[in-house]
Amino acid sequence: ANASNLKNFLSAVRLAHHGTDIGALPLSALVPAKTSEVEKPKTKMIITSRRDYPLTKNFPYSLEHLQASYCKLARIDTRVLCLKKLRKLDLSHNHIKQLPATIGDLICLQELNLHDNHLESFSGALCSSTLQKSLQFLDLSQNKIKALPIQFCQLRELVNLKLDDNELIRLPFKIGQLDHLRFLSAARNKLPFLPSDFRKLCLENLDLFGNPFEQPNPLVPNIQLKIPLTLLECAARATVNYRIPYGCHLLPSHLCEDLEVAKTCQCGSACLSSFIQITVTMNLHHVAHTVVLVDNMGGTEAPIICYFCSLDCYSQFLDRYLQSN
Repeated sequence: ANASNLKNFLSAVRLAHHGTDIGALPLSALVPAKTSEVEKPKTKMIITSRRDYPLTKNFPYSLEHLQASYCKLARIDTRVLCLKKLRKLDLSHNHIKQLPATIGDLICLQELNLHDNHLESFSGALCSSTLQKSLQFLDLSQNKIKALPIQFCQLRELVNLKLDDNELIRLPFKIGQLDHLRFLSAARNKLPFLPSDFRKLCLENLDLFGNPFEQPNPLVPNIQLKIPLTLLECAARATVNYRIPYGCHLLPSHLCEDLEVAKTCQCGSACLSSFIQITVTMNLHHVAHTVVLVDNMGGTEAPIICYFCSLDCYSQFLDRYLQSN
C-alpha cells in the first residue's frame, strides 16, 4: 500500500480514538489500487554472489524457489529454514559442512541441491523427517561423503539422485526400496561393488563411471556361517521369513536395527549374521535403460554382492555357475 496514505489513515484512527469530531478527521476518498501498484508475493530468488546475500533483512516468506550459490556459506541460514513454502532449495557451491535436522521441517521441499560443498555425512534424522513424502531430487555430488545412513532408503519419493565425486565406499544397503528412483549417478567414488538390493532398481539412466570395482570371483567366498545356528539367528530368520511384526516396543532396538538390514539368500530366505558372501558380475542394463560406460574399456558390467543362507544354497549356485561357464 502507499505509505503516506497509510500514515494518514493511522493518524485519523488515532484522532477518532481520542474523540475528535468526524468532520475534522483527515479522511480521503477510497481509491482502488491499480494492478501495477500491488506488489505480488515473491516466489523466486536467485543469489549468485556473497555481496548480494541479504544480511539485514529476512527472506520473503512466500518464496518457493531459493538459490544461494557461490556465497561462501559455512552453514545453512536459520532464516531459510523458516520458509515453509519452499519447493526448491539450491545451496550449491558453498562451504557447508553439516546439515541441520530442521531442514526436515520444510514440508513442501521437492528439490535439494547441495552440489560442491564440504559435507561429510547425510543425517539419518533427515531421512526420517517429512522429506520422506516430498523430496524428489537430491544432489549431493562433489562433497566428501563416505557412506549414507541405513535410513536413507526411507526417502521413497526420490526420482533423481546425484552422488558423483564423493568418497563413497558403499551404496545404501536397501537401495532397492527406492522404487520411484529413475536417475542415479555415483560416478568417481570408491565403490568396490554394488549391494545385493541393487537388482531391484528400475532406472532410466545410470552412471557409475570411474569406480574401482573389484574383479568378481564366485569361487572365493567370504564364509561367515555359524554352525549350528545361534538362537538369535534362528529367531531373526523366522521373524523375517514369516513376516512377523516387530518393533522397539517388543524387541531391543539394536535387534530391530539388525532385522532391518537382514540379507536375502538366493533361495529367498533371510539371514542375519550367518551367511556366505560372494560377488558376481551383473550387466547394468538389467536395471537401467541407459547406462554410462563403467570404464574406458566400454564395459557395462559391475560386481554385485550375493548372499547364501547355507552351504547347500551356495553349492547349488556353484553347480549352475560352473555348468554355465
